Amino acid sequence: MPTPTLAEVARHAGVTPATVSNVLRGRGRVGAVTRERVLDAIAALGYRPHLPARALAEGRAPTIALMVTSIANPFYPEFALAVENALRPAGQFLIICNTAGDPDTGRAYLDQIAGTLSEGVLVMNANLDFDDLRATELRGAPVVLCMWERPLDPPGLPCVAVDFRLAGELAAQHLIGLGHRRIGAIVGSKAHGIHAARHEGFVAAMQAAGLDAGAAPLIYAPDTTQGGYAAAREMLTRRPDLTAIFATNDLPALGAMQAAADLGLEVPRRLSVVGITDIQLARESRPALTSVAVPTVEAAELAVALLRELIEDGGRAAGEAKMCVTSAPHLVVRASTSRAPD
Repeated sequence: MPTPTLAEVARHAGVTPATVSNVLRGRGRVGAVTRERVLDAIAALGYRPHLPARALAEGRAPTIALMVTSIANPFYPEFALAVENALRPAGQFLIICNTAGDPDTGRAYLDQIAGTLSEGVLVMNANLDFDDLRATELRGAPVVLCMWERPLDPPGLPCVAVDFRLAGELAAQHLIGLGHRRIGAIVGSKAHGIHAARHEGFVAAMQAAGLDAGAAPLIYAPDTTQGGYAAAREMLTRRPDLTAIFATNDLPALGAMQAAADLGLEVPRRLSVVGITDIQLARESRPALTSVAVPTVEAAELAVALLRELIEDGGRAAGEAKMCVTSAPHLVVRASTSRAPD
């Protein structure tokens, strides 16, 4: 059976093809009775919009691309869901591009998708060169960086920023307030990588409390549960006197709790652990993980709004490299932290 066309839906409903298009896109002024008649015709004929044809007819793609480093990291699906919810009311769709941290894969996505299959690109820690992103803008596909970690240091590209340095400070202040003085740090990136601002905040809070942050054990590890496990096991073997561990992300923090369990260290009676971002797994772990929550949904909504602004403006506003800053991170205290042991 041939696939019904938009024109056939229009004839069936007794309206113009433009009216059917307006109903599908949620645009224009369509009366309730007419809208219902169009929806009935769509259901009766089993019509499904042909997205490539729509893109050609309207001169714009109905999708937005989201580029991430690893879709296996549970934070990215949570962010992607928030982006999808922000896109849906406008009748747009989301394409997830997983770069696996490989710049060549990221460039291939930009070359093949940006401006053709996608109208714009959201970039989330995808290990991409900024020159490649600027080249994408010049080809007519606006780019917005999501969750930029240094609001006081703009990247020169449109972005949505979160004060992750403050997140690191809040985590350290929480542990210090509980009486912890021997605190190890696990940083889920390289020394000058994407988590550097979080560690800087931790160091600043330690110094403000009169503690020697330079003497605190520090390990740079993969931003994974396994990375946190290996780092914490090494750290606690070398320094069994530690009473707390700060991790720059929730996955390494969860790995640190697993390492503590395997070493016979009860959390939080013997060892307190705190992370950053507050993913769903932080709430579901046992003990539940104390974490500094970041405004994920707000950041996604701001990123979509900024990208739409750039798209509607033909990308001209990209030259201004506008930055939107979210509300501040906040501490969520759960069962993985308690007062330092005597």
